[in-house]
Amino acid sequence: MTSWYLPWFLCSAALLLVSGMPTPEIFDVDNGLDRDIFDINEDLGLDLFEGDIILDEIQERNAIIGERYRWPHTIPYVLDDSLEMNARGVILKAFERYRLKSCIDFKPWSGEPNYISVFKGNGCWSSVGKQLTGIQELSIGEGCDKIATVQHEFLHALGFWHEQSRSDRNDYVSIIWNRIISGKERNFDFYDDQVIDSMNVPYDYSSVMHYGKTAFGNGSEPTIVTRVPDFMDVIGQRMDFSDSDVLKLNQLYNCSSSLSFMESCDFELGNVCGMIQSSADSADWQRLSEVSEGLESDHSNMGRCRGSGFFMHFNSSSVNEGATAILESRILYPKRGFQCLQFFLYNSGSEDDQLNIYIREYSTAHLSRTLTLVEQIKDIPSGSWQLYHVTLNATNKFRVVFEGVRGAGASLGGLSIDDINLSETRCPHHVWHIRNFTQLIGSPNGSFYSPPFYSSKGYAFQIYLNLDSLPKIGMYFHLISGANDDHLEWPCPWQQVTITILDQTPDIRQRMSKQQSLTTDPFLTIDNGNYFWDRPSKVGAQVIFPNGTQFQRGRGRGFPNFMSQEMLKSRDFIKGDDVYILLTVEDISHLNTQNDPLPTLNVNDLCTSFRCENDGICILQNGKAECRCRSGDDWWYMGERCEKRGSTRDTIVIATSSTAAVFALMLIITLVSVYCTRKKYRKEPSSRTVNTIMENQYAL
Repeated sequence: MTSWYLPWFLCSAALLLVSGMPTPEIFDVDNGLDRDIFDINEDLGLDLFEGDIILDEIQERNAIIGERYRWPHTIPYVLDDSLEMNARGVILKAFERYRLKSCIDFKPWSGEPNYISVFKGNGCWSSVGKQLTGIQELSIGEGCDKIATVQHEFLHALGFWHEQSRSDRNDYVSIIWNRIISGKERNFDFYDDQVIDSMNVPYDYSSVMHYGKTAFGNGSEPTIVTRVPDFMDVIGQRMDFSDSDVLKLNQLYNCSSSLSFMESCDFELGNVCGMIQSSADSADWQRLSEVSEGLESDHSNMGRCRGSGFFMHFNSSSVNEGATAILESRILYPKRGFQCLQFFLYNSGSEDDQLNIYIREYSTAHLSRTLTLVEQIKDIPSGSWQLYHVTLNATNKFRVVFEGVRGAGASLGGLSIDDINLSETRCPHHVWHIRNFTQLIGSPNGSFYSPPFYSSKGYAFQIYLNLDSLPKIGMYFHLISGANDDHLEWPCPWQQVTITILDQTPDIRQRMSKQQSLTTDPFLTIDNGNYFWDRPSKVGAQVIFPNGTQFQRGRGRGFPNFMSQEMLKSRDFIKGDDVYILLTVEDISHLNTQNDPLPTLNVNDLCTSFRCENDGICILQNGKAECRCRSGDDWWYMGERCEKRGSTRDTIVIATSSTAAVFALMLIITLVSVYCTRKKYRKEPSSRTVNTIMENQYAL
């Protein structure tokens, strides 16, 4: 993970307060509507089984899903051209969650007899199980491009029904029938265990397959009431698979392991996850539950059970400057060639202490091994656990090596590591660490900006966190002026922004982080005709950083209800009063199948003196202004400035006229040729007579 800050950004604050600044100009994705799957389909007038299921004739008679309705572990798919760009990226991210937590994989279709075609239909829906029909459609329509929605619909395709349809439903929830829209009561039917197999897993309020509390309601009152009141705001969660969702999926498909997960270690067991100490160092890492100087709790438990949680600690106060302590993971076997190492680090020692991350790769024969330095972590803040990500690219079997190094300054403690996770996934690009988070909720400084960051392409941006509209928590993305702007494409094309509030549960497989994505559409315009994602110096507002530096910030676009305050307090989103927001901005232009020419920053300037007639549109093509002309079914404009009109009728007339003209010309040429030929042959006999007389005269 790389954190690139703007060169003019000199302050080290984790947030920039908005007080004293003008209210940010922000726009909401989906017009600010936070609609669930069933709300979207209901608004479209879709009358689907249980709200989002397409049934075939067999399933209408028998809902049992047998072996023949299960997919292979690797599912062929097609992303249809109709899908929006943001949906394409979100679908691929959902596939990564399946790979991380199960043995289910996805591959582009290459001629298999049965495959899933994901397209932009009306609403969000799927069939249940493999239908054996060749192409099997799954709709991710407008408003459905949320990662948990995609996970939900693919769970249907894999053979799962809604959680509240199981036979023991009434033991856990009550259905309030008089609050249900008339005619929708059948969506709340439940089935005995001969029809829907719960796989001996307890009822799951947290399932991503559960209805929300107001599903199919005729008002704002709940249609489903949980018998345990604490779960009223849990049912219908659309964050991620629950533990039970994963358990059932892995049981149904006989998964013994997941595809991209490699290791998770919270050091609660004495075997420290098979890690080994090195004999080539100066000191050892110790398994501790607290450090007398400063660290009172591990990260896993964070004070819940004092003295019971454990972490690994390098005591830098007991060794001299330059001394090292090396801890190595067990041997790991990569499959994909890229990995993300995530861990929490606490510094109670010197500010000059550092942690080095290596990988030790082995040859196939295990005879040679190469130690490669991957990352040096310096200037580690003290006083709190810090989250780090390190990108690895191991292709042979390997160990991860943690090397603590004693720095020059005074030390009363050392370095501690906890909650290590390793997976064959991509690391987030940036981490925004917000401390003392609960103190910000409801305070006058409850809305603020992140520090500025750079995307991998070089675009500068900030995130705006809005806590002024509780219980809703809003999150918005802004482009800002940066050092690379002269060399970038404008308007900013097809950069997918993914914002994740991290669930800090120790094991990455059990996390239910909240994630939302949006994509910069270069064709998106606002009321004044400017491009929304154009260069901030052109369309943004001037603002000032606390150090006096002026810059431009573009309009924000995002989610007014990124998540609720109640959901934020659930699970481990807030731990030790710290919140971590993971940020990734990646180029997904390769997913664009339309290949439309992109508008550019200078298009309006170049087009000022280049006017297109007949409502043609000026675009920039290869550095020059050109006109894109209007056309209809049987007519079109053409010419350099769309000054000429053509039509099917005109073409026919022109073609007919051209044919007649060519025929007439050929006839004239033929007649002239015949005339000339005849004239030539008339002259030839007299010429021969004259020549004979002359020859006779010379003979005499």
